[in-house]
Amino acid sequence: MAGTLRGLRGRSLVQDADLSKGEFLDLVDFAVALRSEKRLGQEPYRLEGKNVALIFEKSSTRTRSAFEVAAHDQGAHATYMGPGESQLGYKESVKDTARVLSRMFDGIEYRGFAQREVDELAKFASVPVWNGLTDQWHPTQLLADVMTMRDHGDRPLEETALCYVGDARNNTANSLLVVGALLGLDVRIGAPEALQPSFEVRGLAEDLAKESGARVTVTSVLADAVAKADFLYTDVWLSMGEPNESWGERIRLLFPYQINAALLALTRNPDVKVLHCLPALHNADTDVGKQLAASYHVDALEITEEVFESPASIVFDQAENRLHTIKALMIATMVGA
Repeated sequence: MAGTLRGLRGRSLVQDADLSKGEFLDLVDFAVALRSEKRLGQEPYRLEGKNVALIFEKSSTRTRSAFEVAAHDQGAHATYMGPGESQLGYKESVKDTARVLSRMFDGIEYRGFAQREVDELAKFASVPVWNGLTDQWHPTQLLADVMTMRDHGDRPLEETALCYVGDARNNTANSLLVVGALLGLDVRIGAPEALQPSFEVRGLAEDLAKESGARVTVTSVLADAVAKADFLYTDVWLSMGEPNESWGERIRLLFPYQINAALLALTRNPDVKVLHCLPALHNADTDVGKQLAASYHVDALEITEEVFESPASIVFDQAENRLHTIKALMIATMVGA
């Protein structure tokens, strides 16, 4: 393991800027090596005897699966605490929960709502804490995203153009902008003005860009955002917790930013690849998809079926890479070698 990763032992990851550029890229390199070990069936137990707490205040498919399989692959035991299954913030403070779990576990994952909760967990825990998603940041996702871009890119990250399109007020867009700036990419956001990242997030990205030489662009002009992009990225437009009456206006506002064949052509890059952190509303095969089709007469939202199932789509490689990057993070922070 690279020297920078030995320095991660005992550290938490609660937001993307907790990592330096070198640490981030070394984690990705380590994940590539771990993926090779798994595929060859030659994976040693680096976490044997370790116990990991998985706190999920939001349900999950990829994040939960990645943490549980990563722990199992490495000989650790994972204890899942789903929504309503812990006393976190209800009958027991976050501060107290952090200190109790630190006596029983060697690492704590948290997926929930308020960033302040995972921040407080990390402050009072004596073991590493990993942010599996909050309303503000999604750092474990971006490790997988960068790994996937390196898998499919044909030039250095510093020469790579990554463009996120759609609703950019969410955790994924925030993390993408900051990580792109950290790593020196040409990172862009194409979104309506009302749905762009906060000035706080943009300011952090711009400060990081001064160090890395990254190009940071936030614009509502779609042609400018996607021009010559190497990767297009999108995420869901609608939170299922939002009132249904807000959906119509959101769809109207964002439909011009849908990733479809016309948008791919607008990049003027025949080799452009498409990323999505999933789940995606790309057809009417789900209950939500059927509801949207019936109410708004749309076959897809943020990405069309045509693009989702096309050779440009690398979303399932991206999903698999959640496992390898989370495994790398757990090993680096719990044992350091």
